Amino acid sequence: MSGWFWSLITIIGPILLIGAIIWAFMRNRNAGRANLDRAERGAREVRDDIHRDQQYREE
Repeated sequence: MSGWFWSLITIIGPILLIGAIIWAFMRNRNAGRANLDRAERGAREVRDDIHRDQQYREE
């Protein structure tokens, strides 16, 4: 009984994984301009915080 079960999992598992990867790719592919601008603004803020923090400054 366990032989056919593992065979089924071995076949269905990768199919589900590929489906999840395709779904995530398609969902993130059409990111809106506002979302991209927000990500850029966040990255800029982090860089500015690191630049101002004495602990991270290279001297």
